[in-house]
Amino acid sequence: MRFFDPHIHMASRTTDDYQNMAAAGIRAIIEPAFWMGQPRTNVGSFIDYFSSLVGWERFRASQFGIAHYCAIGINSKEANNEGLAREALELLPNFALKEGVVAIGEIGYDEITPAEEFIYQAQLKFAVEHDMVVMVHSPHRDKKNGIIRSIDVALEMGVPPHKLVIDHNNEETVQSVLDAGAWAAFTIYPNTKMGSERMVEIVRQYGPERIIVDSSADWGVSDPLSVPKTAHLMKERGIEPAAIELTCWGNALEAYAQSGQIDVDALMQDAVIDQSQSYSDNSVLRGQQPRIDEPVKN
Repeated sequence: MRFFDPHIHMASRTTDDYQNMAAAGIRAIIEPAFWMGQPRTNVGSFIDYFSSLVGWERFRASQFGIAHYCAIGINSKEANNEGLAREALELLPNFALKEGVVAIGEIGYDEITPAEEFIYQAQLKFAVEHDMVVMVHSPHRDKKNGIIRSIDVALEMGVPPHKLVIDHNNEETVQSVLDAGAWAAFTIYPNTKMGSERMVEIVRQYGPERIIVDSSADWGVSDPLSVPKTAHLMKERGIEPAAIELTCWGNALEAYAQSGQIDVDALMQDAVIDQSQSYSDNSVLRGQQPRIDEPVKN
């Protein structure tokens, strides 16, 4: 079975993670821009970070047979540095419209401040103007009200509900997201947010329609194999195979293929890997024999 992890921060992960993810059946990922663990000090750090998402990480994933897409945006936590956030906003046209960018994200609220509101609305406006999918980060505190506000503002700004993905949901928020017509994504963390056991019960209760499973694995304690592990638990607990396929592959593909940046037919094929390639004269290998697959013959 193929898996799609539509929210994972691979800039914080290792090549071992890529190898293990590929071995577990993860065929495609989306890496949304996010807070890197400490405050950025100048707009140049955004330039370098966004450049890595559309460049180096895209290449690095390909070396292990994983299709890498990304979302570009100013994270809600960083919106509170108002001067720097406004500078970073000016970068959106330079990066968000590049090949492989499937959404504006992850954006939204953290503390629900006026600065966050301004940056959120500015990015929603950009997404509407360019007919883009939006990936929303929901706040860790007062989550339900934050999600309802995120949805209401996005719809008021003109984002169609079918192009709105609300992430970091839990049992309290899922109904509100589904009722709005948006996609409900769930972050599977080892100890917080949403665990695999709880995820199984959500799929059992609500069904698989517009439900998305992701890992949000990053620089903290997290698991880049959360999606396949959750799928395997679903199977053990008697969830129908079609529902597993939708929540761990098909729904994410449908939501983000609206970007026009995903070759769905290519993802259904086995990856062709050529590790003799380099990016800016850099390779993921350190003396190993490169894997070079024969091209697929039609």
